[in-house]
Amino acid sequence: MLVLDRLSKTYADGTSALSDVSLQVRAGEIVALIGGSGCGKTTALRLVAGLDRPSAGAVKLDDEVVQEPHPAIGIVFQEPRLLPWYSVADNVGFGLMDRPAAERRDLVAHALDRVGLADHGHRWPKDLSGGQQQRVAIARSFVTRPKVLLLDEPFSALDAFTRGSLHEHLFRLWEESRPTVVVVTHDVAEAVTLADRIVVMRPNPGRIDDEIALGLARPRDRAAPAVEAAARRVLAALDRSLKPVQNRPAGGPAGNALWW
Repeated sequence: MLVLDRLSKTYADGTSALSDVSLQVRAGEIVALIGGSGCGKTTALRLVAGLDRPSAGAVKLDDEVVQEPHPAIGIVFQEPRLLPWYSVADNVGFGLMDRPAAERRDLVAHALDRVGLADHGHRWPKDLSGGQQQRVAIARSFVTRPKVLLLDEPFSALDAFTRGSLHEHLFRLWEESRPTVVVVTHDVAEAVTLADRIVVMRPNPGRIDDEIALGLARPRDRAAPAVEAAARRVLAALDRSLKPVQNRPAGGPAGNALWW
């Protein structure tokens, strides 16, 4: 289990990015973090990844405190961040250098096949489209079979068609080993498509404002009434998260625009 235990982060300039955030993510669960600007979503992800240290509280994976990058925790960033001097296959196999060559080749070939790039292993990253590069990044993150996978808006720069295709590739790989996944996104439809649970955060300082368990079977059709209803619930929660607590209604109609 991944645990964020009363996590806070204050930067050297006095900015309070996170305050007293507690969250438990079950093994194999997919949780989406969503909220307005300045609510600490990416800060939380960096703390879980061990790329930064909290000012208070702790991140724990199976009772082990995470204080630095951890071999059981993988991350996919907004940009693919591929090594341009390595082939596609070598980029995917970068984290497998300790494995025998034959095993590494088999694992890389399988991962590339699962993201629809079986015939692209010999190519260079510069020769791929943006969507293909992100597929390579996803394959690289899964090939080591991490316990936890963090996704920091990896589909935000892609068109809707490519984004939907990558969601399918992501699920194919996820179904094989069922890692715990935490995804940061600004896209409500994406959150509802991917997640088992959505955590709505509020800014200044960043903290958890609401949690929405979806309970929707997969695969999910975005046009299905249950999925559209879930999206409206998330929009309403997002609207409430931006209002001062003393001025907030207990509930209300869903927002009509993507204000964030």
